[in-house]
Amino acid sequence: MTDEPDTSVRELADIPSVEVISRAAVMLMSSAAEKLGLGDADPDNSPYRDLDEARRVITALAGLVTASVEYLGPHAGPIREGLQSLQRAFREASAHPDAPGQGPGEKYTGPVY
Repeated sequence: MTDEPDTSVRELADIPSVEVISRAAVMLMSSAAEKLGLGDADPDNSPYRDLDEARRVITALAGLVTASVEYLGPHAGPIREGLQSLQRAFREASAHPDAPGQGPGEKYTGPVY
């Protein structure tokens, strides 16, 4: 065992905030997509589909994006588009879609149609 630091792992303090926020957003997007069943050929029959969990993750993503959009620079557009795609996918997956403005994260982003 050596006392030398592991240089293969970046120190969190060295990572720019935009990268931390973007990585968190991508993780939330990936989780939401899996919980919507989008990782399977037939999302309607995916064993991972869980709309209640998807709602929570999409809402968390919307809060993160809304709170940090001013810091994301050129990353803001693609992240917002990804969020809106997930919100639309949730609406399409729901047997009884929420009213406009009531879907996951829409209290932060406004209605998504």
